[in-house]
Amino acid sequence: MARTTYQDLLDAGVHFGHLTRKWDPKMAQYIFMERNGIHIIDLNKTLTKVEEAASAIKQIVKSGRKVLFVATKKQAKDIVADYAKSVNMPYITERWLGGMLTNFATVRKSIKKMSNIDKLTKDGTYSILSKKERLMIQRERIKLETLLGGIADLNRLPAALFLIDVKKEHIAVSEALKLNIPTFAMVDTNSDPSNIDFPIPANDDATKSISLITGIIIQAIVEGLDERKREKEDEAEREAVAAKAKADAPEVADRSGAGDGKRARKVAVEAEAAAEDTTPTAESSEE
Repeated sequence: MARTTYQDLLDAGVHFGHLTRKWDPKMAQYIFMERNGIHIIDLNKTLTKVEEAASAIKQIVKSGRKVLFVATKKQAKDIVADYAKSVNMPYITERWLGGMLTNFATVRKSIKKMSNIDKLTKDGTYSILSKKERLMIQRERIKLETLLGGIADLNRLPAALFLIDVKKEHIAVSEALKLNIPTFAMVDTNSDPSNIDFPIPANDDATKSISLITGIIIQAIVEGLDERKREKEDEAEREAVAAKAKADAPEVADRSGAGDGKRARKVAVEAEAAAEDTTPTAESSEE
């Protein structure tokens, strides 16, 4: 079953591109026509590309890995943050710090610093500091939360990136390219799709368009998480059955062994009785 329809894309304004004078020639394959000085995106190709991207991202999540959502433009940040939180995925919606992927160890130190500040407030150390020190720590905590709060639970590099507007997030794209991290992105007619592994030609400025495409990706992630959960449950059930069978094996063996012993004794008694019947008596021997 398709995750969306041509009419849904049309209603969300996914087909509206940028002014023709702002276009990137590498997007020519995804442009249907030009109308009133604006390029119109071919929604048939959008349908195909969004399905490919959703299927690929579903497999990544099914394997237990994380997808990092990146959207720092004003009209996309709230939408993407809400969607990413709903499936417990990391996200960046304020500013992409240079080296966030290529220098991930340093970023992790900053995240650890944020958790250390939280510990100060819980163990009572924060209350014995001077007012100035508390104010400085509080400001630093707010700054770290703003920049890194969305990736606080990201303990290793993400398996993939989903971006809104690759032109704005070009630093994130270049870092992912260096580390061979697959990229999924909405690409408008003014963008270069050549460095994106799974480009989705779509209007990346309208909130309805952003919400629709991101929602489709989130739907695929939910499917992947559900399948992973079912596989884990099935595996746990198989292990439980195997463990029970293993535990029952010695008891069955003991019972079968006892039965074999009884049968052996019975056979021996029968053999002894048969031997007595066939032994000639004294009277018969005198005759």
